[in-house]
Amino acid sequence: MAQIKVKQVKSSIKQLQKQKRILESLGLRGIGKEVSHDASRSILGMVEKVKHLVSVTKL
Repeated sequence: MAQIKVKQVKSSIKQLQKQKRILESLGLRGIGKEVSHDASRSILGMVEKVKHLVSVTKL
């Protein structure tokens, strides 16, 4: 399965609680933090919900 790297580029302050929980479940805890995940449907769905806060690159 393909890998993606997700990096948080904007703050979660003043965002909906649901979006904050999605960032935490992705493993992102602050601006500039990066994590890599398999590009599964569930991960891609979470990234889609917070696409205005993160940047995604394919590995």
